[in-house]
Amino acid sequence: MDDDPGAPEHHQTGAERAQAARSDIEAQLRAQRARLEASNEKLTARTGRNLPAAIGIGLGLGGSVLVSLILFKALFMIVAVVLIFFIVFELTTAIRAAGRDVPRVPSVAVGIAIVPASYFFRAEGQWLTLIGGIVVISLWRLALQLGSSRRTGATDLWRDLGSGAFVQIYTTFLGSFLVLLTAQPGGQWWALATLIVVISVDTGAYATGLSFGKHPMAPRISPKKTWEGFAGSVAAAMIAGVLISLFMIHQPWWLGLVMGAVLTLTATMGDLTESLIKRDLGIKDISTWLPGHGGFLDRLDSTLPSAVVAYALYLIFAAH
Repeated sequence: MDDDPGAPEHHQTGAERAQAARSDIEAQLRAQRARLEASNEKLTARTGRNLPAAIGIGLGLGGSVLVSLILFKALFMIVAVVLIFFIVFELTTAIRAAGRDVPRVPSVAVGIAIVPASYFFRAEGQWLTLIGGIVVISLWRLALQLGSSRRTGATDLWRDLGSGAFVQIYTTFLGSFLVLLTAQPGGQWWALATLIVVISVDTGAYATGLSFGKHPMAPRISPKKTWEGFAGSVAAAMIAGVLISLFMIHQPWWLGLVMGAVLTLTATMGDLTESLIKRDLGIKDISTWLPGHGGFLDRLDSTLPSAVVAYALYLIFAAH
């Protein structure tokens, strides 16, 4: 009978020990989480982006493109429609926020229409859709002008019309060259090669610039872009170009050097062009839909002019 009072006390002590162990584990997890968050904040401050989110989104986008091009290249039209939809919508929204009246509905519709037109009807479909699309967007804007009780002046109207045409040329037209390239015999491998080289340009510039960048390339347009980063992008692109030429598109090794050098220039030009657009609009990112990247256009700005050059290289060296 004397041992019975001690049994509950012993049971209570065990529960307290379990609670203490649980509290200790939770404290360690909170401390570990705090350290990870602090490290992520330091990395974000240094790189200017949420790097883990950026890597995750980049892998997701790259994976969808890779699967579509390798499995069945017609599936790439779906990926292209989604990407062009978002970049057209983003840019028209940003321009509208800056005071220009660019109709979003017809702008997005033309961006979507040019994908199957380019894939099935090649260059003829691409050009006809672009020209017809600009006409439709311009007429839409004029109809809004005639039906509005608050009409804009002639100068603002011309700026609106010019902005609408610019959106189509910069996003829809340039982006459709990658679709046009994919539609060619064996063109899916050239399209994939183009994307790999452009990614190499961005990665080489980012890694080298972050580690060694001291001399700004265009401080007024893109303060973080450096000549050291540019040198890294050239090296990375040429290495990727040679490997791709030999093992993917089965071309001479020197074409890889040409592709690497030329696409470095176009990718850098595309990046600086978008930076200039954002500076003119007074914004940091085109949108905030992609954590760590900004918007879809922020992610694809290097690809747009590079697609045009890649298509030209295909016509010169691979088309028969």
